[in-house]
Formats: sequence, C-alpha cells, structure tokens
Amino acid sequence: MVMSIDGATALGGRSGGLGGPGDKAVFAALRAQADVILVGATTARTERYRAPRRAGQRIAVVSRTGDVDPGTDLFPSGAGIAVVTEETEVRPGVPALRAGSGSVELGDALRQLDADVVVAEGGPTLNGQLIAADLVDEVCVTVAPMLVAGTSTRIAAGLGEVARRMSLEHALESDGELFLRYRRLRAPDR
Repeated sequence: MVMSIDGATALGGRSGGLGGPGDKAVFAALRAQADVILVGATTARTERYRAPRRAGQRIAVVSRTGDVDPGTDLFPSGAGIAVVTEETEVRPGVPALRAGSGSVELGDALRQLDADVVVAEGGPTLNGQLIAADLVDEVCVTVAPMLVAGTSTRIAAGLGEVARRMSLEHALESDGELFLRYRRLRAPDR
C-alpha cells in the first residue's frame, strides 16, 4: 500500500501518483513474490490491471456485483479470475471463483485459491474486509513525502473499527519515502 503523510491513498483518483521510484521498486519486488494478487474490482478498474508479467501468477478480482473490467488483457489472458458470491452473474468469458452468499466470504475464497503467497493490493474496502476477517499476516506500506488533504480514504476502510496488533519488522527510507513492513502478532496457538 502507499499513502501520503496525512493518510491519503490516492492522488487524482489513483494510488500511482503517490509513489516515487523507490515505492515502485518495492511494489514490483513484493508483487514478484505472489502466487496470487488479490484486488478489489474498483481498484482493478481504476488502476487498469493487466495480465501479470510472471508466468503462472494469477490476479483474483473481488466483486460482490460481478462488475469487472473486460477492457484489458487480464481476463482474456487466463490469469484473471473474478471472486464473486454464489449468486453473482459474471460476464461470459470471465472465469469465476464463488465464495459466500450475499457477500464474498474471503476466507473461503483464499482456501479455494490454494496459493502459498497472496498479496492483497487493495483497495481500502477489500483491505478492511481482510482485516475484519483476521486474514492479514503482514502489511507493507510506503509513506510518501507529501500532504494531499481532500477526501481520499485510508488504506483500510469499511466494516467498522477492528484492531489488530502488528509488529514493525523493517523500516527503510529512500528519497523521503518511508517503507514499512509490519507483521501480525498472533497468540502462540494461532
């Protein structure tokens, strides 16, 4: 994730305007480790998600409504999959993984995706749902050296207040960008 000093996650409606070269390099390195990239449909549309560069990598687009962007090569490439509810209709040619009724059940979806490394790239609503379901093991965030103000949301938003204890594992600064990696603290039996 990337955010401004004051917590904005987008500049001009997109997150890409916040990150500099260092953030883009960290983003690429994290993405390269993923078997599956999990992203909300609005983020996938706004950021114009395309087929991944790494062979075998999949991008799972979460959508309660089935409104996914057919305008890029993501779904025709075979790397894209819509993660929807049992009753959601999807466009012809869009493969679908079904999990939950009424809303996407993310725990079930992740089990069905059967991946060793899943990197969630947002948006804020998906991040909030993952946190609420206690499905976040680590958070990597870049704090961009700018103030944005406005109405941009936080990196996680939505379902109400949920607190999860994290431990700072790494911090790195480059050209004013602060890269932070946090790990989820869990009880010993989890």
